[in-house]
Amino acid sequence: MEYKELADKAIKAKSVSHPPYSNFHVGAALLTEEGKVYLGGNIETSSYSLTICAERTAVFKAYSEGERKFKAIAIASDAPEFCPPCGSCRQVMLDLCGDIDVVMVNHKMELKTMKLSQLLPYPFGDKELK
Repeated sequence: MEYKELADKAIKAKSVSHPPYSNFHVGAALLTEEGKVYLGGNIETSSYSLTICAERTAVFKAYSEGERKFKAIAIASDAPEFCPPCGSCRQVMLDLCGDIDVVMVNHKMELKTMKLSQLLPYPFGDKELK
């Protein structure tokens, strides 16, 4: 799958987000190595700390379906520029997806692709727990 198509799916995933407090819609599309795509939208609660980001929604959906091998995740938001994943999402993606490509799309439909390791240098991972 071309990353442009994956980015389009992330944009569409914004429609399933539920941000009643911030009104900031985020969509994510997670691509498995076999070509399956899992969508996620951010879901807010009145207790912001219990809110879940679009990226983690997509990852947890895929994991709950037994997926373990991933290629990329695309992220689209209401921000006019590229919106990188938050620190919590970076850690979850590192732990559960590995060093995948992170594809960010802006309002001009431009893509910016980075490896997760570029967004999370010097990570804390399973090697530190041994």
